[in-house]
Parts: sequence; structure tokens; C-alpha cells
Amino acid sequence: MQGGGGRSGFQNAPVTRALIVASGFLTVAIGARGKSRQLGVSFQDLSKNPRVWRIVASALAFQSTPEFLFGLYLLYYFRLFERQIGSNKFSVFILFTGVVSSALEVVALMLLKGSKFNVLASGPYSLIFALFVPFYFDVPITSRFRIFGVNLSDKSFIYLAGLQLLLSSWRRSLVPGICGLIAASLYRLNVFGIRRLKIPGAISSFFSKHFASPSAGPSGPVRRNIAGNFSSDMGRQPQRNHRPATVVPPPEPPEASVETLVSMGFDGNAARQALRQARNDINVATNILLEAHSH
Repeated sequence: MQGGGGRSGFQNAPVTRALIVASGFLTVAIGARGKSRQLGVSFQDLSKNPRVWRIVASALAFQSTPEFLFGLYLLYYFRLFERQIGSNKFSVFILFTGVVSSALEVVALMLLKGSKFNVLASGPYSLIFALFVPFYFDVPITSRFRIFGVNLSDKSFIYLAGLQLLLSSWRRSLVPGICGLIAASLYRLNVFGIRRLKIPGAISSFFSKHFASPSAGPSGPVRRNIAGNFSSDMGRQPQRNHRPATVVPPPEPPEASVETLVSMGFDGNAARQALRQARNDINVATNILLEAHSH
């Protein structure tokens, strides 16, 4: 599995790009002003003198360099889910897990006030650990190996990165981490039919315009908006007559599409075969690969 996603960067992942830019900017800006120690939310902060800037900053900015490095690495790696389900559904996932985990965190702070766990870690911990739920269920293992007699897989390195992030501030990060896992589990169970919801078109257009990365394959430019829809210039020429179309074999899959599927954890040859079967539609190819893995 390629954790870095190859040369495609933030291709088809504008929401992830916006999250990383916001988190990185706030972390650096607050750290440069020497206010990192003021980050983190406790029950007293919420009940006595809530400060909006502190709550917002604590939701995105990391407090220390190790947390910053591991946190942004995991967010960048997990962009594969935005590519897999589309930016619109990924945005719904973020909003749902954010709201649910925040409510659970408030309840936890009320129950744990006065204990060593009464302050939450600063940073998008709940979102990062929420993303471990689809990572566990939906990302296939492509290789296994042994180190010092211990059985490991290519997914083990991501779990170790998450463990390192948790240990960087384990007392403060344990509560948001657990709340994120619960929220993602509820999303997976489709509570209240949440997976059918969509983000309004105006918001979708904003992210597509300001955070989407352009890409081009051999057959012409391929674009993906925040709604998770693919469009291609290929095959858009108007027909000049009504003669029956000749059945032609599917074109060779673009390397960019193959790399996108490989970055999700799929085998390269299987990705090419699925793309040919799906006529180079990445959404359909992803579903084919997931169904094959589930069986």
C-alpha cells in the first residue's frame, strides 16, 4: 500500500486539502505567537468563559510538533477515502462525525471533570481516529510479512502512526479518539440515514473551485467535483448522425487513475482490470474492487 498516494497529491481530494491547509496554518500561526499552551478545551472552558477562537483553534491546530507531523501525515494518507466515496459524501462524513464526537466529548468532560482526563487534546483528533474505522473495514491488506517473529501487514504502519499520535498526548487525546471511533461507527451503521445526505451545491462549488487539483490523463482532462462526479472531455463530441455506434474495446486506463486506486490499497493489475471493466470510471472500478475483496 502506498501511503503517500504517488504523484497525484491532492488530486480528487479538495476537502482533505482544505483541512490540511487550515490545520497547518493555524498550528504554525498559533505556535509562532507562543499561544500553543493555551490550546485544548476543558469543561471549565465550556461552562464558565467559553472563547470561540480557542474552541475553533483547538479543533484544528496541534499543540506540539510530533502531533503536528503524525496528524497531518494521517490526514494526508486518509485522503484515499475522499477519492473512494467522493468529496460530497466525505464532507457529510466529516460533519456528522464532528457533530456527534463533539457532543460526546462534552458529555465526557462533564463526567470526567476533576480527573486527569478533563482536558481535550488540541487538533482534529476525533476526525483522524474516526477515519480509522473505514480504514479497518474498507482498505484491503495487500502484503504480509514478519519482523522479529511478529506478523505485520502493510496496514500496520498506519496503525503505528495512529498509536504514536495517541501516545503523543494520550491523556488528552484518549477521549476525542474514542468519541471519533464511536461517531464513525454510527455513520457506518447509517444512523438516521445519514449516508444519503448531500452537501449543498454552493458549498461543493466553493471547494471545487478553490481547493481542487487539476489533473489530466492521456485521453483528455478528467475532473472530479466535490459531489464525487467525474467528467471527461473524451466522448463529448456531438453526434452528427444517428447511425448505430460501433462497439469498441475500452481504452487503456490512464496511469493517473491506476495510481489513484493503488493509493487506496488495491493491486495495480487488479486496478487496471477493474478500470477496463468500468470503462475507466473510477467510482465504478472502486466498487468492483471492493466487492471482489469482500468476497
